[in-house]
Amino acid sequence: YVTRLGNRAIDLTPKEFALLSLLVRHPGRGFSRAYLLDEIWGYEAAAYDRTVDTHIYRLRQKLGAEGRIAQRIVAVRGIGYKFERG
Repeated sequence: YVTRLGNRAIDLTPKEFALLSLLVRHPGRGFSRAYLLDEIWGYEAAAYDRTVDTHIYRLRQKLGAEGRIAQRIVAVRGIGYKFERG
């Protein structure tokens, strides 16, 4: 999927797009890794929670030039991730 931030096109994988879309639609709400695995990947397994971390990392890297967006995807200690309100 290609999404746009300002004048820049960013090529996202389908999972990255789904993850970003879910987080942005619910600003301020923390999502557990287990929930994200189930919702985005369709399975629930604690052994795969690094999958979420890896995708968040890659998503932040791709959004890096637009730091204000990348920095709003934050880890919530003991929970998972959220998108902070701007």
